[in-house]
This record gives sequence, structure tokens and C-alpha cells, in this order.
Amino acid sequence: MSSSGVLPPWLILDPLLRGWLLEDIGRGDRTTNTLLVEDVTLGSAKWMAKASGIIAGLPAAARVFQILNEKVSFVAVAAEGAWCERGQVVAEIHGSLDALLMGERVALNLAMRLSGIATLTNIYVEKIADLPAQLVDTRKTTPGLRLLEKYATALGGAINHRMGLDDAVMIKDNHIAATGGIGEAVTRIRSQIPYPLTIEVETESLEQVTEALKHKADIIMLDNMPLDMMRQAVQLIRQEDRRVKIEASGNVTLETIRAVAETGVDYISSSGPITQSKWLDLSMRIIL
Repeated sequence: MSSSGVLPPWLILDPLLRGWLLEDIGRGDRTTNTLLVEDVTLGSAKWMAKASGIIAGLPAAARVFQILNEKVSFVAVAAEGAWCERGQVVAEIHGSLDALLMGERVALNLAMRLSGIATLTNIYVEKIADLPAQLVDTRKTTPGLRLLEKYATALGGAINHRMGLDDAVMIKDNHIAATGGIGEAVTRIRSQIPYPLTIEVETESLEQVTEALKHKADIIMLDNMPLDMMRQAVQLIRQEDRRVKIEASGNVTLETIRAVAETGVDYISSSGPITQSKWLDLSMRIIL
């Protein structure tokens, strides 16, 4: 487990959280607004874990309630990024019941989604924990949730790959096809990108690896290579330029990640921890 995940500032997250609240509340919570007077009836609630896993997203969940009513107190009983067992109390909340009820679904959805990602990420990480290779995430994220989903993978022990297209240069197969080759693509880009952006080149063969080395790529991705070819590529790169970082990618699963790590690569990128994760079941119970 890891505590390396860092949430973006509320200046960035608040518009997202407000948008998700507006989506859920619509023109008003017809049930809560009918039964309760706004900011009058106070109460408490507990969040319980209904499955075991790593808890993630509690700060964002707290912010959801506080956007609805700044007086709401959200106390995390479980530490962010910590393992929780089924039946354990995760958080205790106190404040206006209308805010607690209207914020419940958005807050729980976020925490359950992020906790599921952090939990599966950690399972991947543990598969290679005794090896030098490190797990990195990808841009295969849910639209609107990238910042938080990548925060969850970091809590689970992975390293964030580029957050978006403006973070780094990655020359992929379609870029290579569009420009006529790795050499042409690297040459064009190197003359225009600002310092200190790095250049990563996706390769699918030993010939492409050799070309990427020739043109001084900073990172070489070995994409969907058989393990034997991947081992040869790693040896070639290490002999030619030990400065170059090596990333393996392509259909990496829990069953294959260790064999990939044993080839000697520096990084293994996988969308699995995000795209294949299940929500960690949490529930809220009002206590009057």
C-alpha cells in the first residue's frame, strides 16, 4: 500500500464535484426536501466497509458533503490508502441531515470507485514487489474522472504515467505511420518541444528499437512483444545506452505481469487496475 497519491487542489476538483452533485440532485431532491427543513435537522452517519480492500477517496467524499453544507464534519476513521476489513467503520459524519442525504450517493460512488482501483492496483504491485520494475497507469480512464482515478492508482502503489497529451511526447504506431518513420517523427518533434519534455517511442520490433536508439529516444516502449523478443530488446538497449528507460506495455494482466517484469524492463504500463477493477462496496447508515 502507498500514501504517495496527491489530490489536485480544490480549485481544480470543486467544479467536477459540483457538476456531479448537480447531475444527481437535478432540480432538487424531492424526497429529502419534502421531509426535512434545510440546515435544521442534525444527525450523524457512519460509513461501513462491506468488503475488504484499500480505502481511497475520503477527502473528495468529505468535500462533497461540505459543498452542500460547510458545517458538515467528516472524520475519516480509516486512513486514506489503508487496508480495511469488511465490517470496519470507515468514516463518521455529523451535520445537517439534508446535506448528508443529498450528498450520500455522489460521495459513496467516488469512494467506492477509487477504493476498487486502489485495491486492484495494489494486487498488481504486489506481484512484482521484489523486482526492480515499477507499475505505471495509462490514459485509459473514465472521462471526467482521470485526476481521481490516477490518484487512486498512486495510493495503490503504482506510478502515474502522463496525465494528458501535454505532459510528455509519446510517439505511437499511428504517429510513426503518419510521419513515415521513427527517425522522421523524432527529428521533427525534438526541434519543437520545450525543455525538459522527454520523448518516448513505441516499438514493436527489434528493428524499431534500433531506430529509436539511433535517434536518442529518452524512453523506449516495448509494445505487445513476445517475452523472448522483449528480453532481446532489453539487452540491446542496455548495451547501447543505459540512460534510456524501458517500458513494457500491451495486454499486461495479473497472470503475465511478473514474467514481463523478469525481462528487466524499468516500467510496466497497464490499464487493468483501472479498467478491470470492481467497486469496493461501502454503505452509509444514519444514526439519529
